[in-house]
Amino acid sequence: MTEQKDSSAMVEETTPAVETRTPPVKKPPRKSGQAGTALGALAIVIALAIGAGLWMNAHHQAQQQAQVSQTLSEQLMALQQQSEREKAQLTQQLATQTADLQTAREQQAALSRQLDELKEKVAAISGNDARTWLLAQADYLVKLAGRKLWSDQDVTTVAALLKSADASLADMNDPSLVPVRRALTQDISNLSAISQVDYDGIILKLNQLSNGVDNLRLADNDSDSAPMDADSNELTSSLREWRQNLVKSWHNFMDDFITIRRRDNTAEPLLAPNQDVYLRENIRSRLLIAAQAVPRHQDEIYRQSVDTVSTWVRAWFDTSDASTKSFLAQLDDLSQQSVSMDIPEALESQPLLDKLMQTRVRNLLAQPAEPAQPQQGE
Repeated sequence: MTEQKDSSAMVEETTPAVETRTPPVKKPPRKSGQAGTALGALAIVIALAIGAGLWMNAHHQAQQQAQVSQTLSEQLMALQQQSEREKAQLTQQLATQTADLQTAREQQAALSRQLDELKEKVAAISGNDARTWLLAQADYLVKLAGRKLWSDQDVTTVAALLKSADASLADMNDPSLVPVRRALTQDISNLSAISQVDYDGIILKLNQLSNGVDNLRLADNDSDSAPMDADSNELTSSLREWRQNLVKSWHNFMDDFITIRRRDNTAEPLLAPNQDVYLRENIRSRLLIAAQAVPRHQDEIYRQSVDTVSTWVRAWFDTSDASTKSFLAQLDDLSQQSVSMDIPEALESQPLLDKLMQTRVRNLLAQPAEPAQPQQGE
């Protein structure tokens, strides 16, 4: 571009000399030089515009590439952080699982050691001291006797259990057990002094009375149901006595139509015919309550039920009838029975056996097992 300017200047400088030498008609070439200058300037402007456009395009693309690169680097960094966090979590979980596995192994090993110790103790007890089993058996029998005594009040079974416990202690042949055997003998003696109550017999008698309620006759159905006049009502075959026969026929009709019975306690109302069934069912219900109170040793409920049945039978049934008399006699016998017994509150032998079990059996099981001797060569 500088060369072009210099050449144009030289042309301009040389032009006046030419003009002095040539005629005026030679001026048009000056216009063509100006047009070339304008074209050159236009080309320069176009070149500059194209260069600026290319530079702007390249700068814009560079900015886009830088932004994309920044975004990719941020995403890569986020992925790296996430990967590190997941790796840390997996490492922590693996450490936790490893610790739990180690704890489980330690617990399993401890349980195995305890099981081995228990096996050694049981083997020592069963192999070296068979009398301990007899002591444990006697303790179990005495405890079972206590439950039977206070729950069922079965004195016979309790005495048999105590005798079996004493026989187990006798088989041990141990002089130190004399106080316990003395207490067992005292317990058996105390139980023998208790008066026995036949609970099963009482229940059977109550059931028998309940089945015989239908055989009782009501008081208003007594045998004295004949009319008060005792004259003969038989008809004769004589025609002369037709008047007497007519009167007898009339009386027979009236006797069937209206019946008059004798009753001593006329102040008490008669029982309605449809109430007979309810009365008998109520009596059975009271007898059932009395039977249920026997095994529960509820003496008050038992006596009240039996007395109530006796009162109802005497009020509504014929006491002169043989079945009623037998029924009332059995009720009177049952009312004199007691369904409760004066049993001891505790057995003297039970605490002594508990103490022996604590000192001879439980303490032996609580002692640590002796460590196994290492074998030679290990």
